[in-house]
Amino acid sequence: MTTKLFIGNLPFSTTDESLKELFSQAGSVKTANIVKNKFSGRSRGFGFVEMETDEEAVKAIEMLNNKEIDGRQIGVSEARPREDFPPREGGGRSEHRREGYGRSENGGRYGSGERRERRY
Repeated sequence: MTTKLFIGNLPFSTTDESLKELFSQAGSVKTANIVKNKFSGRSRGFGFVEMETDEEAVKAIEMLNNKEIDGRQIGVSEARPREDFPPREGGGRSEHRREGYGRSENGGRYGSGERRERRY
């Protein structure tokens, strides 16, 4: 059974290959991937590694948690499933509107009826 690990505080120069190479010291790595910004393609500073067995995952956590790599102390822990996270409030742009925008009845721009002074 594979165990997925979360690796945080990675140097931005870390690649999928270098992450796989690092974790192969602890055992067989099934997959290793760095999470990247979908627009710029730049690393977001964390990633995931799947180890072949639970024993290898425990060994990887013991060996690499709090290890310094390129001046950054990485954190390694067992990954939690996404459903453990609380749901996000609000919605998309069309569903969620913030109060305070537009003009109020008295012509103010901030919804409270007061005009704010402009400071130049």
